[in-house]
Order: sequence, then C-alpha cells, then structure tokens
Amino acid sequence: MMSEREHRQASPLAPMNAYSRSDAEAADPGELRRQKRKKYLIYFAAFVVFQTAIIVLFSLTVMKVKTPKFRVRSSSSINTVTNTTSFTLNAQFGVKNTNFGPYKYDSTTVYFQYNGIEVGSAFIPKSKANFLSTKKINVPVELSSANLSGNTLNLTSTARLSGKVELMLIFKKKKAVNMNCTMVANTSTQMLENIKCK
Repeated sequence: MMSEREHRQASPLAPMNAYSRSDAEAADPGELRRQKRKKYLIYFAAFVVFQTAIIVLFSLTVMKVKTPKFRVRSSSSINTVTNTTSFTLNAQFGVKNTNFGPYKYDSTTVYFQYNGIEVGSAFIPKSKANFLSTKKINVPVELSSANLSGNTLNLTSTARLSGKVELMLIFKKKKAVNMNCTMVANTSTQMLENIKCK
C-alpha cells in the first residue's frame, strides 16, 4: 500500500501553462497597441470616405446652380378696347426657380410682337423667386396696332431676366434667362392658347 506521501507525489502537478499564457499576454502590450492603431486608422479612413461622399453629393445637388425659367403662363382675360385694333391682355408670367436658394432678379420688360411688329410690352418689377418654387406675376398688357384683326392673333413674347441665385446666404451666382414664347390670343374665348416657350 502506498503511503500518503507517495500518493501525494504521484498525483499530477497543477498546469503551468495558465501562468505562462497570462505572462505571454502581459508581455506583449505592443501588439495590442498596434491592433488599436490599426482599428483607429480603419475608422478614420471610413469617416473620410463618408465625408467625401457627402461633400460630392452636396456639390452635385444642393450647390449646383441651375438657370431659372421665365415664361408666359396664361391669361385670365382678353378685352377688346376699340374696333378690334387694341386689346388688354391680363397675362400671368412665371419665374420657375429649381435651385436650393432664392433667385433675386432685376426688373425687366417683356415685348410682344405680332407678325414681327411690336404691339405691346409688360413691365416686370424687381423681386425674387423662392427656392424650389415658381413666382407668379400678373400684369395687364395693352396690345395696340392697326394690324391687329381677327379672333385669333399669333403673338410672340421676348425678354431677358437677370439676377442672382443665393445659396446658404453666402454663395451668389449670376444667372440670366431669355424668354422666347409663342402663343395664340383668342378673343372669342378671351384666353391665351397653345403657349410654347423655348
């Protein structure tokens, strides 16, 4: 029979690798620092890529300045003044601004022609079209010429509107737009018909 002392000596010793493993981890703090640095660099690179994408998207959409549109929209009535040689045209003009900032424009004059002859004009006062909206301007226009006759009149309107688009209250970009519209003034229906603008 084995003595108690022999039995104690024959039993396996406690594993040493637990101490050696923790010693190895404690002995390599440089590797942990390198892994942390690598992780931070990856996060920083991802942040830079994300910010660059946001700036590019912002530049291509919000900061891109488009030329507004200036057109004849409609007419509420056409009234004969005397002997069908003069008409009062209650015209509505529109300044369409598709930018992310207001378009402040100067005053201008719209000229109407009939068969190449100027027969009337309309004064457009200085104002602004808010961002992503259409500014509607109602102006009475007197058309007068000895050549004006018949129930339908083929008219053209021309004008040039100059102004500035403001973005974020800091950036200003000059933009000018030309109006070139054709239309038919129908004195029977008292409406402008077949309005086409380039």
